[in-house]
Amino acid sequence: MADQLSKWRRKLHSIPELSFQEVETSKFIASILEKIPGMQVEVGVGYPTAVVGTLSSGSGPTIAVRADMDALPIQEETNHDFKSRNEGVMHACGHDAHMAIGLGVASLLGESFQKGEAEGTVKFLFQPAEEMADVHGSTGAPYMIKAGALDNVDHVISLHMSPENQLGEVKVHDGYSMANVDVFDAVVFGTGGHGAYPHLGTDPVWMLGPVLQAMHGIVSRRISPLDSAVISVGSIQSGAAGNVIPSEVHIKGTIRSYDPDVRELLHAELEKSLSLVRVFDGDYKLTITPEDPSLKNHPAVNQLFREVIRDIYPEFKVFDTPFGLGGEDFAHMTQVVPGAMFFLGCAVGDGKTRELHTPSFDINERVLPAGVSIMGETVKRFLDKEM
Repeated sequence: MADQLSKWRRKLHSIPELSFQEVETSKFIASILEKIPGMQVEVGVGYPTAVVGTLSSGSGPTIAVRADMDALPIQEETNHDFKSRNEGVMHACGHDAHMAIGLGVASLLGESFQKGEAEGTVKFLFQPAEEMADVHGSTGAPYMIKAGALDNVDHVISLHMSPENQLGEVKVHDGYSMANVDVFDAVVFGTGGHGAYPHLGTDPVWMLGPVLQAMHGIVSRRISPLDSAVISVGSIQSGAAGNVIPSEVHIKGTIRSYDPDVRELLHAELEKSLSLVRVFDGDYKLTITPEDPSLKNHPAVNQLFREVIRDIYPEFKVFDTPFGLGGEDFAHMTQVVPGAMFFLGCAVGDGKTRELHTPSFDINERVLPAGVSIMGETVKRFLDKEM
């Protein structure tokens, strides 16, 4: 299927769409699924662009295979003839590959079900909006879950491209493997005033100094070195004129962690850091918005991944290491049913760095049939074993 997988991936790569805007992508996915004998296709499961394909023999266990569909607001800087046709939008996180692999697994399993070689149910969840939350603070996975996409599902699996690893390298990790993602929005209040007479008012810009120092000391001085955590400030905005002391300073940032207890501690310490402004006669407002929980991979599902990789790709190297402090909204699904995600090495192999979320991101397309083989065989063994 290598040629077909490449064609699907390149088509999807050329029509990237932002979170919650995957209209053409959704139509293309549905059109391929509808050609698979026995496949039931639903569009709009939880969100208008979500697509669910279902293969079923009417009895047996149920497993779901999830692939994310959205792209990023990045201007592509590759020379491919299939590069993005949408200005300022790019598949820079491998979701085009995830979808192509999902379609490949659906095609192969469709043949197995038609031949009577599989018993049970497989649901293919093509999910919108993994990258960004909407105005309600929700990404795509929670919408699909609320709509029943995981009802009666026993396990859910997924994979992710890993440009840090070469083809033939896989990351499989039990337990917490990607971060809780929270965003914070804070405002420091002073009175403001004339720049020539700072003593007559209170200056929130001045107050910000000790606040930032305290924020950046939280992880190094309040969190155990054995725990993973990050607090980063990404935006500071205040004032409009050089001779006017502003009355407010707006701060935005992100909070990342693995362990739920560490997450709570980070929130509490961030509050303490901002409360320093009251010593200087200022005040503050802090809003913390949770986005994604930490991805918790189920050991039994991972064990099946490891067995499949060992049996069909014995030359592959499997690394038992967390995936980093990036967020992944697949974590919402693994909170509902046991599941796991693995990272599959996709580096082009020419020595150039092509990281996720960068304009030069690219993959070695030989990863596509490898992904289909591992995911497809995992599903088949799940149906046989009834874990």
